[in-house]
Amino acid sequence: MTSKEVLIQYSDMAEEVKDIRKRIWKFQREIASLEIVSDSVKGTRTDGTYGGIKITGYPTPRYIRKKAALEKNKELLERKETELLELMFQAEEYIESIPMSELRLMFRLYYIDGRTWIQVAYQMNKMYPNRRIPYTEDNCKQRNKRFFENI
Repeated sequence: MTSKEVLIQYSDMAEEVKDIRKRIWKFQREIASLEIVSDSVKGTRTDGTYGGIKITGYPTPRYIRKKAALEKNKELLERKETELLELMFQAEEYIESIPMSELRLMFRLYYIDGRTWIQVAYQMNKMYPNRRIPYTEDNCKQRNKRFFENI
């Protein structure tokens, strides 16, 4: 995998982990919201009389399905977080090998922190307020593009 692919793969996997966390939260919320259900049927009661009987209970099949899906997603999250950590180490190692400090900062903000190019430009302008030409979204994108073209 090339260096740019590692950086992009890290960003993509970070989004995937966020999605899995959302799914886990959704399942937890659904399990917590399961209510006791009731129904009425006609039949013979325990005392031998015939008539309406109220049945109350917890929707066990639905609970079991949701719980199983929750556990499966938790296992998936653990695996993906491990992969993400390995990719993060690779991405950080690559970024540290870049000779220009300014580019390292930009790459960390964009690839590791997951910010947009506009946010990167804003943050860079805060870090370098006395720069003659302020950072812009296009400026940051172009520096990124040129860096990978020169490799």
